Amino acid sequence: MASEAILIVDDDNDVRCALAEMLEEEGFAVEGAPNGRAALARLRNGTVHPAVILLDLMMPGMDGWDFRSEQMRDPNLAAVPVVIVSASGFSGESIRTQFGPAAYVAKPIERAELLDVIRRVVRSRAPGQLDAAERTGDAKRDRT
Repeated sequence: MASEAILIVDDDNDVRCALAEMLEEEGFAVEGAPNGRAALARLRNGTVHPAVILLDLMMPGMDGWDFRSEQMRDPNLAAVPVVIVSASGFSGESIRTQFGPAAYVAKPIERAELLDVIRRVVRSRAPGQLDAAERTGDAKRDRT
């Protein structure tokens, strides 16, 4: 699964950096954006082509809700799967019902859970691609 790109959209620089470090250790190419407006700009100008977007909901500027609405209205971006990564207090089911993201992972983030979700989403876009950890069954990791 090496070289799959992930865009992390989160206003907390520490969270973006920790997630980026973890995902880069797993072989992903990672880009970050501090809010929805910056993420949309990068996606629309072609500087990033993610296989998955990790999206926080509560951000200044343009929050995750507005980002997702804009993304779904843009035919060039609507197909990019989104994983909501938030401590918003909303249930995963209510978020999926309203915005249809690929998945919901609550903060604080458990490393193994997030990696499993990302792998599942990437696999659904490119069937048959498994990384070495999935082939050996060694997908459990420490918390992030």
